[in-house]
Parts: sequence; C-alpha cells; structure tokens
Amino acid sequence: MTPADLADLLRATAAKVLAERGLDPEILPDKVDVERPRNPEHGDYATNVAMRVAKQAGAAPRDLAGWLADALAAADGVAAAEVAGPGFLNIRLAASAQGAVLEQVRAAGAAYGTADTLRGTRINLEFVSANPTGPVHLGGTRWAAVGDALGRILAAQGADVVREYYFNDHGAQIDRFAESLVAAATGAPAPEKGYAGAYIGEIADKIVASHPGVLDLEPAQRLETFRAEGVELMFAHIKKTLHEFGTDFDVYFNESSLFASGAVERAVETLKNSGDLYPKDGAWWIASSEYGDDQDRVVIKSDGKAAYIAGDIAYLQDKRSRGFDLCIYMLGADHHGYIGRLKAAAAAFGDDPDTVEVLIGQMVNLLRDGVAVRMSKRAGTVVTLDDLVEAIGVDAARYSLVRSSVNSSIDIDLDLWAKQDSVNPVYYVQYAHARAASIARNAAEFEFDSVTPDFALLIADEEGALIRTIGEFPRVVAAAASLREPHRIARYLEELAGAYHPFQTNKALRVLPLGDEPVSPTNAARLVLVNATRQVLANGLALLGVTAPERM
Repeated sequence: MTPADLADLLRATAAKVLAERGLDPEILPDKVDVERPRNPEHGDYATNVAMRVAKQAGAAPRDLAGWLADALAAADGVAAAEVAGPGFLNIRLAASAQGAVLEQVRAAGAAYGTADTLRGTRINLEFVSANPTGPVHLGGTRWAAVGDALGRILAAQGADVVREYYFNDHGAQIDRFAESLVAAATGAPAPEKGYAGAYIGEIADKIVASHPGVLDLEPAQRLETFRAEGVELMFAHIKKTLHEFGTDFDVYFNESSLFASGAVERAVETLKNSGDLYPKDGAWWIASSEYGDDQDRVVIKSDGKAAYIAGDIAYLQDKRSRGFDLCIYMLGADHHGYIGRLKAAAAAFGDDPDTVEVLIGQMVNLLRDGVAVRMSKRAGTVVTLDDLVEAIGVDAARYSLVRSSVNSSIDIDLDLWAKQDSVNPVYYVQYAHARAASIARNAAEFEFDSVTPDFALLIADEEGALIRTIGEFPRVVAAAASLREPHRIARYLEELAGAYHPFQTNKALRVLPLGDEPVSPTNAARLVLVNATRQVLANGLALLGVTAPERM
C-alpha cells in the first residue's frame, strides 16, 4: 500500500464514518494528507484529517479521530490505528500491505514514479542560454544541470517538454566579442570591456587558419568575418560541452532572427496599438512595475532603437504562437527584474501572466582546500563548466549542482566531491545502487524463480523503513515537478540509500541462502526488496541525468 493508496483508503473510510453518523462527507478535502512521522514509534504514517474537518463536522477532533481509528482497524492492510495528541491519527500497516509497494515497483520498472498529471500540457523550458562570447560559466552550468533535470521530471509527469536554448547572437556583446578576436589576431590590445582568456586567441587562430587573407580585408569586412566565424566556433564549443555534460536541447533559437524577420517591430507595433506601451520622455515604456518589477522599462529608446527587452517581448510572443501552454525561463541571480517584465509582456498580449514562470538561480562558488577557486586559465575571468567537469567528473558535477535549492547559493567543495567514499553524496547513492545490483547478480546462482516471495514475512524494522521509503518516491517526483525543485529527488535518493544501508549490513536479514540452504519465501521477498531499491535508485538518478553504475 503506497501513501497514495492509504490516502484514498482514509478518505473513503472517513466519508463512510461521517455518513453513518448523519454528517456531510462533502466536508472532506479532495486529498487527505498522509505523512511519515519523524519518530517511527508513532507508526508508519500519520494524518491530520480529523483535525481539518472536525469543526465543520461539529465534532471534537479526538472523537472524530477515534471513530476513524475504529473503522480503519477493520480495513485490509491496516494493522493498527490510534489517536494521538489533539486529534492526529497514527497508522501502522500490515507487512503484507507494505509489500504490495514492491510488486508495484516490479511491475512498473523504469516507469515507477511517473504520472500523467501534466499530460496534455506543452511546456517550453528555456535554460542556460549563455551568450556565445565565451565558454559556459559556472552560473550557466548550474542551470545546465538543474534545467535538464527539471525537464526530465516534468516529462515524467506527462508534460510535453521542449528544451530551448536562446542564442544571444545580437547586440553590443557580440560586437565586443568580434573586436576582441580581431585584436587577438592582429596583436592589438583587447578593446575596452572586451573578452580575454586563452580561448579568444585559440578562436582567432582558427579563423585566420581557415580564412587566409582575412587580415587583409577592409576593417568592416574583416570584423564581420570574425564575428560570424567566431560566433559559430564558440557556439559549437558550447553545444559540445553541454552534450558531454548530458544536456541537449530540442531547439536552438537565434535572437538575431527576431530582428531579421521583423518580429520585434511587429510586437512593438501590436503593443502600441493596443495601448499597452506608453510614451514618456521621447521613449516607449511598458508598465512592468505592475507585475513585480522595481520600475517600468523602456522598450523603444528615445533614439528610436529597440532596447534589449523588445527582443524578449517578441520572443515570448513567438513561443506562445508555437502553442506552448507554459513558458518557463531559468535565469541568473541578476535577472529578478525579468519576472515582472515577462509577465507584463504576457498580459500586454492578452495572455494570463501565469503562462510565464521565471526561476532565478543563485550563485555557485567552488572551493579547493577551503579556498575559493576564482579563475579559469582558459576563460580568463570565470570558472567554466569544463573546469568543473575536469575537477570532479560529470556525475558529481551534475549531482552537486542539483542537490540544493536554486534559491540559495552553494559552495561546492571540490575535494569532497572528488572522493570515492560515502562522504561524497553522489558516491553514497551510486554505491547503494551498485551493492544492490551485486546482490541481484549473485542471486542468479540460486533458484529464486521457483519460490514465491511472502511479503508478510518482512517484519524487521529495517525492512519496513526501506519499503516505506520506496513508497514515497512517486510523491517526491510529483512534488519536485509541481514546485520546480529537482533537489528534492537528490535528497530523497540519499534518504533511500540511508534506509538501504542498515538493511544491507544487518547479517540477520540475509537475502541469499547460506551454503546448501534452499531459497525460502523470506529470501525471495528480500530479493524483491533489494531489486525494488535498485530500481528506484536508478529511476531517481535518471531523472537527475546521473548514471547508476552496476559495479563500483
């Protein structure tokens, strides 16, 4: 019996109890909350449903909880139910009922934890979107891990997710990038606010080698050649780096196409005609302060040129025209103002502002020997995705970036994440999977297939705790999707690995027979428990884009 099954049983039982006492079952919530108590001595699960509806029912919470406890005592799969405190209900499940969770995992396999709550919802998920002026920096790396994991989690809930990279190939930063390449190729000093680092020289050398005579071109033509070729080479490097990190995109959208196609001009005219842009001081403004921005923003500057937000507005309109029900933007810590701007743009086009979600990720710091790692030799001024992967590997890099809420900044201790022992969280989880896989391989030497597992025999505390943790997985995935918090998956996996460890190390809870002993129904049940643990660990790691090794 999963927590969801128990919640359904509780609601049905409560509805019956209320009806039998002449009370209205409609006062019950659509979903009854079921939680695992912090103290296992209080039972397997607890609910506050009696306290929630007692006032509407006209009954004391403890009395209502007592009626429910009496009714649940006769329900299949419930071993005991007792009232606690002001009206909580603590419930213990029969071992056989808990074992049913293992059958569900065995039947669902890789699909265990998935649902269809978002089926029919088309989601555009934009993340990373680093400018093609340098390698992916550490902030973008966080989104490369978190954004990809969120896409997997939303898809696991049935959503049609399109991962999109917004290719910022228009504007002043591209001009400075091209000028920096020309300077490197000609031996001139880098321009003011230009780009530095070994990668600039490497790209410049490649352009000169592939375009003999480029340095003899007229300055404007030479600059344009370095611009076009430099952006293409830089973006090729970015795509390769992301692919090797396990993050790929369905759509790469060029910002420049919005200007070349006239989409920006059309979007601006639409808003002017609808009255959603207002003139002030010779410029045109959008009232983004009404949607959480700290001030209204200029869309068309007083010189008639489009401000950066004009492209964002046209881009949002383009996304909605492609049929997306929800547009999620994952942006850096310095982009809080975009929340109000993009919601204002949605409202100005007649959309519900809630069709736009903006997630803000905080800073990432790297530590080695307790000291901040501040500079990449290749990038010159920032730590990059390549640097992080080189230091600790792809799996540890992804897991370390996903493991914490994006609402908080994180310090990644490179020494810790490079360790091959249980203090390294990703190693701890992967090792639990590898140990379970090892037992499954060794079980092939015995005749498990001829023995029917008896889950009623799984009565040890370690077995019950592990089963209940496995049963939580679907709820964790659903919460991670609805709250846009992939870190919940990582924390859950560590909890599951923690529950598996005492079971696996308790010599009294043997999975494999000793010597010539035949396989018993208990052995068979424990093997199903081990396989279920391995499956859920693999499913959770897959949602994070982290491998589940069979051997370590």
